[in-house]
Amino acid sequence: MSDEFDNTRVDRFEKKRKNTLWISWLFVAGGILVVVLIALFIFGGNDDDNQATDVDKEDNSEDQQVESESDKESVSSEDETLEEKETEDVKVDSEEETSSNQNNESANEEETEESEQFETETVSSDDENVIEAYTGNWSPIGTEQEEPHVTKIKKETQEWEEILKAFRHATGLVEGDMITWWVDGVGPQSVIGTVTNKAQEENYRVYLSWVTNQGWQPTKVEILKENDKK
Repeated sequence: MSDEFDNTRVDRFEKKRKNTLWISWLFVAGGILVVVLIALFIFGGNDDDNQATDVDKEDNSEDQQVESESDKESVSSEDETLEEKETEDVKVDSEEETSSNQNNESANEEETEESEQFETETVSSDDENVIEAYTGNWSPIGTEQEEPHVTKIKKETQEWEEILKAFRHATGLVEGDMITWWVDGVGPQSVIGTVTNKAQEENYRVYLSWVTNQGWQPTKVEILKENDKK
């Protein structure tokens, strides 16, 4: 009776010990599984985040590179446009300056040619300030004024411009290199004036007469020692 009781108790103990052992193994296995899952979640999520971050960085880098190239192309295009505009402006200014110089040279050449197409003859003078006096076969310079002509000496008029042209015609001075010091009427159709070059090294007294429908004609030139109208 006692042996049967002892055997039963031993069996129950062994069974209980086995159940406890299985439960322990299950807890251990479950704990390992939980640790593995947590590790996968943590490290796997970080890898995905890192991959996503790397992809974003690559996209941003490509976008910045495209924007940088676009900005460079835009700046380069603006620079080329400015250079082209500056080149055009310089070209236009150069053409205008060349055209102006050519016009001035042409006008000066015409006046020089006109002044050379006459013969002069020395005449006497009682004026002590006169170095030399001469007449010439100057032709009238032409006119845009209508007849009957009335002498009206006033600056910035057609009359004034024609008188100055006649002075240049007789003296050989050119436009832009002549200073008019004095102009006065001598009778109804005659004028006398004193002019010099800009350097004031050449001093002239010039006499003009009006020719009907042909304009002012130089009749005499006096080369002066000094400008007596200064």
